[in-house]
Amino acid sequence: MTRRTIETGTEHLLAYEDAGVAVLTLNRPERRNAMSGEMLDGLASALDYAERAASVRCVILTGAGGAFCAGGDVKGMAERSEGGDGPTLDERIHSQRLSQRNTAGRIYLMPKPVIAMLPGPAAGAGLSLALACDLRTMADSAIITTAFARVGFSGDYGGTYFLSQLVGSGKARELYYLSDRLDAATCERLGIANFVFPADALEAETFAIAARLASGPPIAYRYMKENFNRAAGGDVIECLDLEATHHVHAGLSADHREAAKAFVEKREPTFVGR
Repeated sequence: MTRRTIETGTEHLLAYEDAGVAVLTLNRPERRNAMSGEMLDGLASALDYAERAASVRCVILTGAGGAFCAGGDVKGMAERSEGGDGPTLDERIHSQRLSQRNTAGRIYLMPKPVIAMLPGPAAGAGLSLALACDLRTMADSAIITTAFARVGFSGDYGGTYFLSQLVGSGKARELYYLSDRLDAATCERLGIANFVFPADALEAETFAIAARLASGPPIAYRYMKENFNRAAGGDVIECLDLEATHHVHAGLSADHREAAKAFVEKREPTFVGR
């Protein structure tokens, strides 16, 4: 099969299919691929295609320009907080729930293997998307951080659920509360990264793994994935919905507004608990 472009409706998410592998690239390199509405809509569309297309046997999610994804666009949040009227609280929560279900939820439940390829930093909701994937490959120079506590958010896109499944509840809480940066070697030791490769070999090595999966048994993989998801216990949609509610509420706090402003001003925020 020749390489085929997958239409996403936006330049913020590039996608193509080749030899049974769909490659989805978060594409805002000037913002370290921070999420935008266009990007999330494009990702939802591309994931829908990848799930439905029989020709797609494996998916790779990655980022352009040497980063994976910085998570939410904090600069954009700071700008919007100065704006006027917008959606109601209920509308915002419902919109966030739909976005999370159509992206992180769809990755987790997709009946095909999904690989997150991290050429560089993954933070916040960007890390959550990587954690939703079945496997993670990292460049030896890449780092991750939950980041939410540093900007006054509680977390979204399923990160609390996915990280707890990978490292246990106690370690996940530590990583969320303290928001420390973890290097690739630490991620591999904790089981967050399945493979760590030299940066200049990351793409070739990841595509080699994807090719093995694309040539593997799709029916068996479908049932394997469902078995693993059921074995994890709990309800991922309930977790996603609860995260969305808490995340939007936290975004209305004075602490979040202060943190977003501090981010733009390149200083440490002062949290006051309101």
